[in-house]
Amino acid sequence: MRKEHENLVEKKQKLRTALIALLIAAVTGLLGFARAGYSIDVMVSDALCQRASVASKNIYIIAIDDETLAQYGSITSWSRQLSADLVRILNKDAQTKPAVIAFDVIFSEKGDEKGDAAFAEACREAGNVVTAMSYRFKEQPEYGENGRVTFNKYHVDGVIMPYEALREATKQGYANTLVGTDGYVRRAMAYIDDEEGQRSYSLASQTYKTYQEGRGASAEWPKVDENNQYLFSYSGKTGCYSTISMTDVMDGTVNPAVFADGIVFVGAYAAGMQDSYMPAISHGTQMYGVEIQANIVEALLEKKTQQQMPTGIFAVLAAALAAVFYLAIRRMKIIPATILMLAAVAAVGPAFAMLMYTRGIVTPVILLPVVFFVIYAVHLIYGYVQEIMRRQKVVNVFKQYVAPQVVDKISKDKDFELVLGGENRHIACLFVDIRGFTTMSESLKPEEVVEILNEYLSLTTSSIFQNGGTLDKFVGDATMAVFNAPFDLEDYIYKAVCTARDMKAGADAIAEKFEQRFGKSVGFGIGVNCGNAVVGNIGCDFRMDYTAIGDTVNTAARLESNAKRGQILISGEVYEAVKDRVEVTPIGEIPLKGKSQGVFVYQLDEVK
Repeated sequence: MRKEHENLVEKKQKLRTALIALLIAAVTGLLGFARAGYSIDVMVSDALCQRASVASKNIYIIAIDDETLAQYGSITSWSRQLSADLVRILNKDAQTKPAVIAFDVIFSEKGDEKGDAAFAEACREAGNVVTAMSYRFKEQPEYGENGRVTFNKYHVDGVIMPYEALREATKQGYANTLVGTDGYVRRAMAYIDDEEGQRSYSLASQTYKTYQEGRGASAEWPKVDENNQYLFSYSGKTGCYSTISMTDVMDGTVNPAVFADGIVFVGAYAAGMQDSYMPAISHGTQMYGVEIQANIVEALLEKKTQQQMPTGIFAVLAAALAAVFYLAIRRMKIIPATILMLAAVAAVGPAFAMLMYTRGIVTPVILLPVVFFVIYAVHLIYGYVQEIMRRQKVVNVFKQYVAPQVVDKISKDKDFELVLGGENRHIACLFVDIRGFTTMSESLKPEEVVEILNEYLSLTTSSIFQNGGTLDKFVGDATMAVFNAPFDLEDYIYKAVCTARDMKAGADAIAEKFEQRFGKSVGFGIGVNCGNAVVGNIGCDFRMDYTAIGDTVNTAARLESNAKRGQILISGEVYEAVKDRVEVTPIGEIPLKGKSQGVFVYQLDEVK
């Protein structure tokens, strides 16, 4: 029966564990699908994975900086002749000219006719110039009659192109910068395909493509998402590339040969030109758009691009890991659970994110560590609550049996368990019974009987507790107590004898009171024995009693049954333990029910 009960309990526990694991997996999976904590996650990912490296020495920026604006005025007032002169200076020597010159400036409006023509002609002669264009995007897409998005999925509303002569003389790339919802630039778009299949490259892509073709190599495009976008790694923070003022190139301060076979970007490098963004590599420090373009080109050249792990794959992975973590931690104590939590958080957080980043995959960093920590915290709280409940259960059981100070000790003992089973302990056992109670109760009212009984039982209980004993049970008008259980009790045999003395003295006082009140009185018969006994919780999981069993207990009960009113009988074993502190009258060997041999008994007269 007990085994069947244990099996049923075990099955229920396993089912509960499985359901909790499934619930954790489901919640974690939903959070993964919802990309919970994305805004924080990307910032943590930036801090972990966006690390400055040695920027390419073959990428240069010719800066339209404050010095240039002071020299030539506002860029809107420039004649295109100035740009033509710059192209010719850079390409003066065919042996040292740049591989690519990319203008991160949109020359859309016509200027003076002579300057426009000169710039277009210079670009045509050079054959290595890429100029910028720009798309206008709608906030909402438009749908055609067939229900499909018109033009393309990028919500393009229009395009700003260089003036016609320049457009014919150069290659174009759109210079639009992809700014995330948090204001940081992490993504780039490789190209846009319109509904006719025409492909337009970004400025960085076109620059990269032109550079590769000039080297006799083909452009290898990174893995892109459904919007032809990819994540990229920055090579460095603001100022990481060789930056030269345009004025220094124009006046000959810088030898154009330094740009030989390199990639040269020409773009805004002044705050007033409003072409700066927040790069993912340095939160809080802006980077000019032309520097971002340079970083993207280098990322393409060095294959330092990434894709976000598909949401579905991550959600399933996160759900499985969360369930496994719960199953692993649920039975652990605080220290191993803490070690496992810290190791798991490090493994699935920073370590895993950085490992996957090197393989071109960006994974969420925050979700799983947070889930693991929550599971860990709930585990600790649940364990703490369970421990409190367990200890309260112990206290509730034992406060019926032992003195308050013993209960307090039990409540503080972390190793004390309230479970079925027992231990073999050497104890002192005391039985006390009321003599003459049955006869007296026949002539009294029920409430008077209860009053008398309660007073006597209160006396026995207080005497037991005062001497550190454990109240085992009440059996009718009898009381059983043990000493040296559940905890070790110093001088426990002597304290058992003292308890018997206190009971007898108290009973004499009570007897006198009831004699005056009812004309009748009762008294105690007490037996004390010591020896080994099995002590522990006996019963079942839902109903157990803390008690002692064995021959030692039986002998104490037989001594009590042989004791006359007002008499305390102790065994020879008890006498030998306390003989220097008691006065006794030898009774001799008396037969006891259930024992083949008699037991030598002493009457306790006085305790010193």
